Amino acid sequence: MTARSGGAPGSPLPAGGAMRVMGSETEYGIHAPSAPGANATMMSARVIQAYAQLTRQRAAGGAETRWDYTDEEPLHDARGWTLERNQADPSQLTDQPPVLDAEAVALAYGREELEQDGEDETGSLLMNMVLGNGARLYVDHAHPEYSSPEVTSPADAVTWDAAGDVVALSAVRRMAADPQLPPVNLYKNNTDNKSVSYGSHENYLMPRVVPFGDIVRGLTPFFITRQIMCGAGRVGIGQDSSRPGYQISQRADFFEAEVGLETTIRRPIINTRDEPHATADKYRRLHVIIGDANLSQVANYLKFGTTAMVLSLIEAGLAPRVEVHEPVAALQAVSHDTSLTATLRLLDGRRVTALDLQWIYYEAAAKLAQDTGVGDAVDGDGHTHALLERWAATLTDLDSNRPAAASSVEWLAKLSLLDGYRQRDGLEWNDARLGLVDLQWADVRPEKGLYHRMLARGRMDRIVDDETIARAVTEPPSDTRAFFRGRCVSNFSKDVVGASWDSVIFDVPGHGRLQRVPTREPLRGTEALTGGLFARHRDAGSFLAELLGQTPPPPPA
Repeated sequence: MTARSGGAPGSPLPAGGAMRVMGSETEYGIHAPSAPGANATMMSARVIQAYAQLTRQRAAGGAETRWDYTDEEPLHDARGWTLERNQADPSQLTDQPPVLDAEAVALAYGREELEQDGEDETGSLLMNMVLGNGARLYVDHAHPEYSSPEVTSPADAVTWDAAGDVVALSAVRRMAADPQLPPVNLYKNNTDNKSVSYGSHENYLMPRVVPFGDIVRGLTPFFITRQIMCGAGRVGIGQDSSRPGYQISQRADFFEAEVGLETTIRRPIINTRDEPHATADKYRRLHVIIGDANLSQVANYLKFGTTAMVLSLIEAGLAPRVEVHEPVAALQAVSHDTSLTATLRLLDGRRVTALDLQWIYYEAAAKLAQDTGVGDAVDGDGHTHALLERWAATLTDLDSNRPAAASSVEWLAKLSLLDGYRQRDGLEWNDARLGLVDLQWADVRPEKGLYHRMLARGRMDRIVDDETIARAVTEPPSDTRAFFRGRCVSNFSKDVVGASWDSVIFDVPGHGRLQRVPTREPLRGTEALTGGLFARHRDAGSFLAELLGQTPPPPPA
């Protein structure tokens, strides 16, 4: 397979539009109200354990498939070097499985309980899962994290990201049903408002031939201003919320650099981690750490779709030539300006608003889509036209009809809710009750989460329905290698001992060694290419024999 993401030569994905290989990573905020001193890493491991138990109960195999760290290289920098391990912050060493101290685990949960749960005598807890939908569920930086499977469209990115919220909710329900465990709440947000932030990352596949400097120049002004459509909103100004007020983005105040390798310290607007999880000389995986965790489906859709289109502009050499003075300060200034009227200084001397900059990017993307034909409503790729329409409509509403924008722009929806409380009870922005409303917005439980209540009342727009999201909890996308990974985990769970984004590892009885199946091409392993293979085989041995060419495939029925 010679496909490249974003429509490069030989790709089945059309150039110039919103389609490319992409995916999300969400670290959920975690809190045990009845055990305020509980260790967050152990609580997060319990979340993974709970979902593993639930998955086994539903007989949706793969609950115990572990993550394969073999090809992980988190210290490679896109600027052309590799950071020495002894110079890296421990949080950067994501190529090592997390470890819990056995005695600490036993003290926290009780040795007898561990043995009843089937854990080994050291008190080891399951901290990594590969799911039947092709996703990964694991403990990262003391948070449960769901990394979605690879998809090729913004709507699918929304679908499989939302599936992660259902996974998180299922684990919460499972733990709540166990009287021996303290109930745990999970929040799809990005800060505890006490100076700690946790991530909501995006990943986009690009051809490696695109110079990284072009990516930095093309994306920086876009990322500074994208938050006016995609911000999740936050009570408090500053990393520790010490200044009263409300701002557009949950993450903006936690960024301190323009470009860099780090993700948890000295956070950069453009992250340089060069870990493609694919054929390295062909692909670059752009790791985006600046976005908020969105519950609003439209905000999430715009986050993925508009970014994919700007990457198409960069690949075509047509990104707007604008440079913002002092990008980090500008990022935070945009977040703090809910009126959207403040101006940013460009290096060429102009002053523009965040809306102005977004319109500049929109117009360039619309022209590229028109010139390449992918944006045509009838003959286009089926995604780009809809994305462009939504992008333009959102910018128009932000400019002249904010009540209409509040049904899709998350920070505005939250602000309207908070303003209702403020007016009713005469609350100032430093009132702790508003911070609690902010937190409750992000609760994954539909009966508790304020976003979910507004969605149920029809006050938030949708991109996909609940039935589609429910299918995505167990079904992988059909048009990427995630289909192969997910089906291997679901169909042959007892024989799959490890998996990663670019491999699946089998341990089949009768074979003397493990068999690693590489999956370095993200657009191979699709249902169209491998669906028949899975349909023909019920055991891993015969499946691998045909897959690896050891026996000829059976004749067509």
